[in-house]
Amino acid sequence: MSATSTSELINATACEIRDRLVRKDIKPTDLLHALEDRIQQVDGSVNALPTLCFDRAYDFAKKLETKPIEARGLLAGIPVPVKDLTAVKGVRTTSGSPIFADRIPDWSDVLVETMETNGAIVYAKSNTPEFGAGAHTFNPVLGTTRNPWDLSKSAAGSSGGAAASLATGCAWLAHGSDMGGSLRNPASFCGVVGLRPSMHRLSDGPGTSPFQTLSMQGPMARNVTDTALLLDAMVGFKNMNPLAQPNPENSFLSITNKKIKPIKVAYSPDLGVSPVAPEVAEICKNAALQFENANVVVEDMTPNLRDAPEVFKRLRGLDFVVGLGPLLDQHRDKLKEDIIWNIEYGRSLSAEDIAWAERKRGEIYYSMQKFFNEYDLLICPTTIVPPFPVEQRYVDECAGQKLETYIDWLAIVSTITLTASPAISIPCGLTKTGLPVGLQLVGKPQGEGPLLSAANLLEEVLPKMQTPIDPRNH
Repeated sequence: MSATSTSELINATACEIRDRLVRKDIKPTDLLHALEDRIQQVDGSVNALPTLCFDRAYDFAKKLETKPIEARGLLAGIPVPVKDLTAVKGVRTTSGSPIFADRIPDWSDVLVETMETNGAIVYAKSNTPEFGAGAHTFNPVLGTTRNPWDLSKSAAGSSGGAAASLATGCAWLAHGSDMGGSLRNPASFCGVVGLRPSMHRLSDGPGTSPFQTLSMQGPMARNVTDTALLLDAMVGFKNMNPLAQPNPENSFLSITNKKIKPIKVAYSPDLGVSPVAPEVAEICKNAALQFENANVVVEDMTPNLRDAPEVFKRLRGLDFVVGLGPLLDQHRDKLKEDIIWNIEYGRSLSAEDIAWAERKRGEIYYSMQKFFNEYDLLICPTTIVPPFPVEQRYVDECAGQKLETYIDWLAIVSTITLTASPAISIPCGLTKTGLPVGLQLVGKPQGEGPLLSAANLLEEVLPKMQTPIDPRNH
């Protein structure tokens, strides 16, 4: 494939690519060739997709090409990378841990099966921090993912490889997951879109804790409509997930394209839970006010979420004990210090500590539902700082306030995790040094359609984020 045609494909949106596949202007194998070229050109400096499986992808693509268009699934053959925490049959899946450095599963997660049934072609595993812990993508097995906007900066995490692959044109769509902001943080840092869906909107599994309510799978893309397309391809009720939601009646893409205006939205500069860098706060508020140009009422208002950081800390600690506790007992020497701290903190909690957190989470949920009786959306910054130096493990200070643990700087997204609401990060501007800033929009539980529709409307009037980009040194 010529450099010109490769560039043309790489710069197209996922919806444009799908339309061309349906018209048979291009074939899935053409897309794989283009991705191989692009990855060879740019990913060496970024390290977004450290594990490639093109042989498997070409086999899948060639089988797909023998089928009639109507039998190829919603995506019709669009390649999608899968986060390295999620099993793909026959493909190295390390979770960023030396414990599983050589693991090759003989099964795929049911979400991967759903995407493949809907015409996704898995060609790579995207990089993640060790066990997805922390919002900076580095691990001792596959190395560090750098931010393509400035290679000296973090791509955030834990879906950092997914976000960076989108920003560099090494993917049109990408799979990720989110406990305390892992779809939203890297979307903000890399100038792309990341959606955390409602609780168990998507079926995944099997896993160590099928009844957990913090970590959810979700889609990422370069714009809102492409994100909706992948969400549609991820939806599929599977009884492997005991809390799985039924399939929606209408496609999310069809609702997204309507650009339905919310009536009244609330903007909060910090959710009352976190410091925010002044430049980030200013960019985000100016972006939220763009809704007024569409005759949407924008008011300053924050629901009562002040207990959320402590609630999240405790429930996350419990989750780590359930999921990773046995690994600490068997492989302590192979776990990073932040994970060890998180598990040991969880083990230090009493039953009453956890009961308090559960009661408070209930109060937070009801506070949000009361809030949504008056407002259609809650809007705030996605991240509290611009991308930070890649050598730094996490943000330990913001706006003059010290942050103690590696999760404290994530309060503005982890707070929303507790509410069961869907939340999306969309690019909303650049700092004075040219680094992306993301705006977080939060909708009503099970309200992905209206949330995506409003985000699409706002995206239209915000400054255009020019992705994909070539990796840059500042």
